[in-house]
Amino acid sequence: MTGIIILAAGASSRFGSPKQNLIYQGKTLLQRTIQTALTCLHCEKVIVVLGANEGIIRPNIDDQLVHVIYNPHWQEGMGSSIKTGLTEMLKLAPHITSVILMLCDQPFVDQFLLSQLLEKKEVNDCGIIACGYRDVLGAPALFDVKYFPELLKLEGPEGAKKVIEAHADDVFILPFPLGAIDIDTTADLERLNQAG
Repeated sequence: MTGIIILAAGASSRFGSPKQNLIYQGKTLLQRTIQTALTCLHCEKVIVVLGANEGIIRPNIDDQLVHVIYNPHWQEGMGSSIKTGLTEMLKLAPHITSVILMLCDQPFVDQFLLSQLLEKKEVNDCGIIACGYRDVLGAPALFDVKYFPELLKLEGPEGAKKVIEAHADDVFILPFPLGAIDIDTTADLERLNQAG
């Protein structure tokens, strides 16, 4: 079985306010991400990792059927949130065989994309299924259990990209051009709302 970890602990420093709470098409970005994760068939457990601004983000997701955890070391960077989320996942679902890492600022991630990650894992031998966009390999990305020890060793700002790059020969690339669209500035949000 597969678990999903939604990484939502960042301070949104470039945006100026918690982008987890930004409204897009009637829901916050984090609510949308959670709902997408919960529609994923064959995904057993969904964990949301919060950090910065937890007090004003958590109330918006209290009614969601997910396990919310606080990363007290969120300021250290993405690596600490991955470690916090995966450690909790292994406590709650010790038998999982893979994990999908998601971000909350990729509004075009949908149920179909998550299903594709799982399908590609079933039909080839690669231990990592990563989305490809703008010459980047990244989230959402699925990691086989054999990579859990490396994910748990990530530190500071190191994200899962470090593990992906270290095992390029074991990566299946799932093209996802819309993955390049994330929200880092108010201009990004305005463009997105105009397009939507």
